[in-house]
Amino acid sequence: MKLATLKDGTRDGQLAVVSRDLKTAHLADGIASTLQKALDDWSFIAPQLDLLYQTINSGRGHRAFDFEPANCMAPLPRSSLRVAGASYLQQIERACKAAGVDAPANLREAPRLYQGASDDFLGAHDDITLAQEQWGIDYEAGIAAITDDVAMGSTPDQVHLNIKLLMLVNDITLRNLAPDEQASGYGFLQAKPAMACSPVAITPDELGDAWRGGKVHYALRCSLNGKLTGQPHAGADMAFNYPQLLAHLCRTRNARAGSVVSAGGVANKEIKKGFSSIFERRNQEMIADGVASTPYLLFGDVVRLEMLGDDGKSLFGAIEQTLKQAEVRKSR
Repeated sequence: MKLATLKDGTRDGQLAVVSRDLKTAHLADGIASTLQKALDDWSFIAPQLDLLYQTINSGRGHRAFDFEPANCMAPLPRSSLRVAGASYLQQIERACKAAGVDAPANLREAPRLYQGASDDFLGAHDDITLAQEQWGIDYEAGIAAITDDVAMGSTPDQVHLNIKLLMLVNDITLRNLAPDEQASGYGFLQAKPAMACSPVAITPDELGDAWRGGKVHYALRCSLNGKLTGQPHAGADMAFNYPQLLAHLCRTRNARAGSVVSAGGVANKEIKKGFSSIFERRNQEMIADGVASTPYLLFGDVVRLEMLGDDGKSLFGAIEQTLKQAEVRKSR
C-alpha cells in the first residue's frame, strides 16, 4: 500500500491512497482524513485503505485522479516524535579517520540516536529555504520507518510488527554549525533544520523480498544538479536494523503512533557506489588527498533522491528540492 498527504491548506493535509505505479490517487476522506488518524487506529483503518488500494490498482477507482508529487506534503506532515540513528557506522569511522582521531571503542555495542525536530517536515518538492550558504548546507539521503504504538521494553522481534510504513528522507544538515552543538553536549538543534520526505510512504510488503532482516535491500540514488553522486545500497552495511533502533528507543519509554525513526545517511564500506551526502565525499577527499575540495550546497542547487525497484520504477517517488535563500527578517 502507498499513501500520500495532499496539500489542502491545513497543517495535516488530506490523506490519499496512491496506485502502485504512482500514476493515480484516490482521496481517503471516507476512511481517514489524515495519516495520523489512520495510524492511531491502524488495525481498523489499514484494511479499508488496502481495499481502496486494490481498487485503484485494478483501475476501478471511480474518483481516482492523476497523482502529482509536487502537490504532496510529507506523508506525515508533523509527528510527536522523531529520532535519527547512525546505523551506517562506516560513515562515523570515515569521519573519524578524516579528522585524524580514533572512532569510539563502543561504536558497535548499541545504536546511537538523537531526537530531532518533528513538527515541520517538508514535502518532497518543497524548496530548502535557508539564510546562509556559510552554514555548510548538506543533503543526507536515508530511509525512515513510521510506527504505530510501541510499548516500553519491547524487543526487536516484537517491534518488527510495529513498523507500519517506510519513506525516503532528506535529513538536511548544516555541517558548519554541527561541531559546536555536539561539543556542547546537548546534541543537534540549529544544525538540523526541517527534514524532507518522499511523496509517498509505503507498507513494507510493497518491497517484497527486498524487505528482510528489518532492512531495505535496494540502492538509494542521489543526484546533484542532474549528476549522479551516489547510489549506496541501503541494506548492505547497515549495522543496526529498524527493529533494533526502535527497541533501543523504547527501552525506557513508550513510542506513540506516528513516531518516525530514521537510520542516518546510507553508506557502504566500499566507496565505489558513491555517497549519500557531501559530508561523506569531503571526508573521503580528506583521507585521500588531505583536503576537502567539494563545496557544500549553493543557492540554486537541486538535490534529487530516489529508490528504484527491480522493475526500474520508483518505489516512493522522488525527493527533488531546490536550495533557495530565505529572506532575513529585519529588526525594528
